[in-house]
Amino acid sequence: MAARVNQEQFESEVLKSELPVLVEFYSDSCIPCKQLSPILGDLEDDYEDKIKVVKVNVNFDADLAAEHEVMASPTILFFQNGKEVNRTRGLVKKEELETIVKTLI
Repeated sequence: MAARVNQEQFESEVLKSELPVLVEFYSDSCIPCKQLSPILGDLEDDYEDKIKVVKVNVNFDADLAAEHEVMASPTILFFQNGKEVNRTRGLVKKEELETIVKTLI
């Protein structure tokens, strides 16, 4: 299961990660976020040592969401070498996320 990170952990867990990082910005009340959760779990299992998957709760870390211009949940940002390299919004299929992941590994 993806680890939840907050403002204080974001730099060390995401920006300084040696692995590419998939970051889901989510809300507990968001139905598409809940539907996306098992998809992210599958990706985390399938690419265990190749990517890191983390989650940011927009209700608790609104400043972090604003800093990354996240306007809706779920929004997934992909980071590599400390930089955002891709993003998706809304409920997306596993295949679409896998296509992006494969470009990063």
